[in-house]
Amino acid sequence: MIGIIGGSGLEGPKLFSEFEEKKISTPFGNPSSAIAFGKIGKTAVAVLSRHGKNHSINPSNVNYRANIWGFKELGVTHILAASACGSLREKISPGDLVVPDQFIDWTTKRNTSFFDKEKVAHIPMAKPFCGVLSKIFFETGRKLGFKIHGKGTVVTIEGPRFSTKAESLMFRSFGADIINMTTVPECVLAREAGICYSVIAMATDYDSWRSHDESVTIGIVLKLMKENAGKVKNIFADALPKIPKKRLGCSCETDIKSAII
Repeated sequence: MIGIIGGSGLEGPKLFSEFEEKKISTPFGNPSSAIAFGKIGKTAVAVLSRHGKNHSINPSNVNYRANIWGFKELGVTHILAASACGSLREKISPGDLVVPDQFIDWTTKRNTSFFDKEKVAHIPMAKPFCGVLSKIFFETGRKLGFKIHGKGTVVTIEGPRFSTKAESLMFRSFGADIINMTTVPECVLAREAGICYSVIAMATDYDSWRSHDESVTIGIVLKLMKENAGKVKNIFADALPKIPKKRLGCSCETDIKSAII
């Protein structure tokens, strides 16, 4: 089964056939929303709204552990994620899509591991996203004619506020290309769970670093999110049949086996 994490048009019966919803619970609490089950083509999928169906959960309060663990218990092997992001580079324009290959964690309040009591896991994160999935995303997006960037560093901030101009300039100096509020610890927990994970980031704005531009507002973000949601749904639908049933070419499933002390 393939898991999809998104929202803002990336869930609901219009996305797939044989639609049904189910509420689940996990040892880490309840996921952000009921899980929607169905098929896209011939592929079974489970879809979760990261911020809840009405976008009522702010980034710091998302129960990332319950979301990922819930997918794990359902037998999900791959997670296709979508996220809005701000651009920290001229070459990444609002409306562009980015498939990041690195992250910088600038969060402070989140549970970043399943192993926080009786065991400790030092999970490898040199390559934090599944290279196989990311390649499929990039090649599919390019085939569909979208402006998509095949790599980049995403800095994940705590939120829910946007950056100051000084912070935005600092993140640029770090080498970050885009900025969002949700990729960490989502991708880290997926690796601990042995699930392949990749994200398509949808650029909605230039954050706060360009002095001649209007600073980012939620109105700007929502407008571009609505326009980009269709692109991401098309990529996901086209990419699903290309995901190999046997996981070869990545270590996403096996990294956790040597990480626990």
